[in-house]
Amino acid sequence: MASPLSHILLAAALVVPAGFAQAIDYRSVAQPSILFDTPSDKGKPLFIIAPGTPVEVVVVLEGWIKVRDAGGALTWIKGDALKAQRTLMISAPNAVIRKSPEAGAPVAFEAVKDVVLELVAPPAAGWAQVRHADGATGYVRVTEVWGL
Repeated sequence: MASPLSHILLAAALVVPAGFAQAIDYRSVAQPSILFDTPSDKGKPLFIIAPGTPVEVVVVLEGWIKVRDAGGALTWIKGDALKAQRTLMISAPNAVIRKSPEAGAPVAFEAVKDVVLELVAPPAAGWAQVRHADGATGYVRVTEVWGL
């Protein structure tokens, strides 16, 4: 029969990991790559993902990475197809990118849903500094992007 102490230790073991949750790991796709249903070249190819697309790393397994895309789909990709450079995808229908991280700041540019932007600096105070492929930079609200 289990002692009250063992119940307390078990409860503590179940609670402690929640306090030490790991940060979500995002990466971007380095080159056009095939997403598979299993971690194998013999798996079913599902579709090709475009370079620069941000993905969330879920599991790493022997050269393969299980990833989640902005739509929530879970698939497998070869590990060497990803790079550490961070990108974000616009999730709002239209996002206004500002010249400084303030709601009233002048507009730098606008981006529509699914546009990919490079993350320039870590987010702070609800804003992320980003760069468009054409070189334009600015700040976007973190609530309007996926990949953070």
